[in-house]
Amino acid sequence: MTLATAGCAHRDRNITTGSVSAGAAANADIASMSMPQLTAAARSLGNRYIRNPKDKAVALRYASVLQMSGHVNQSLAVMRKLAIDYPEDREVLAAYGKALAAAGELEPALDAVRRAQTPEYPDWRLLSAEGAILDQLGQAEAARALYRRALDLQRDEPSVLSNLGMSYLLEGDLRTAEIYMAKAAAAPGADSRVRQNLALVVGLQGRFAEAEQIARQELSPEQAEANIAYLRAMLAQNDSWTEIAREDDGRRG
Repeated sequence: MTLATAGCAHRDRNITTGSVSAGAAANADIASMSMPQLTAAARSLGNRYIRNPKDKAVALRYASVLQMSGHVNQSLAVMRKLAIDYPEDREVLAAYGKALAAAGELEPALDAVRRAQTPEYPDWRLLSAEGAILDQLGQAEAARALYRRALDLQRDEPSVLSNLGMSYLLEGDLRTAEIYMAKAAAAPGADSRVRQNLALVVGLQGRFAEAEQIARQELSPEQAEANIAYLRAMLAQNDSWTEIAREDDGRRG
C-alpha cells in the first residue's frame, strides 16, 4: 500500500513521502500494508484506543493507520486530543503536525512542527516536515533549503530526497524531480511510497511502461495491481498533470 490518499492539485502535497516522520521505524510496516490490512489494523487499534485514549503509543499508531487509509479527519481528531494530553511531547507534536497538514490545515501544521523542533539539536525529520508544509504554501525555495539541511544531518535519506524531488515536480521541473526521486528510490531504506513517486514522475513524462515497472517493484501481486490502478488514475487527472507537463515542456524550450 502506498499513495492511497494522493491528491491531484498542482499544490497538493499529499502525494509526498512521509513528510512528518514521527516514530518512523515503528510506522515503517504501516506504509507497506494493503488496504484490507489497514482496515483490520484500524479496527483493532480503534478498540484499544477506545479503552484508553491516553495511551500514546496506541493513539500514534492508530492515527497513522487512519491517515494511510485516507481517513484524514478522523486521524486529526485522534491527534488533536493526544496533543492536548501531551502538549510538550515532541513526538506527539510532530505527528499532530502531520495530521494537520494532511487535513489541509497548513499554518497550524507549521506551528506544531516548529514547536516540536529543538533548534540546538535539530531533527532531520522535522526539517523535512517543515519543508513539505512550506512547499504546500508555495514557498519552494525555503522548503528546499530545509530539505538540504535535513540531508546534511541524514545523508541520502530517501524520504527527504523524494520530498525534494516532489518540490520540483510541483513546480513543473520533471527532469530535476526525476533525478532526486531516482536517487531516493535507489537509496537503502526506500519504501514503496518513494518508488511510487518516482513512477508518477516517469509516467508524467510519457514513459508509461517504465512507470508501471517501477510501480510493481517488490510488491505482492495484490499491492502491485492496486498501485498500477492508482498510477493510472493519477495520470488520468489531465487538467492538473497536463499543466505540470506543459510547464516542463516550457523549460525544455
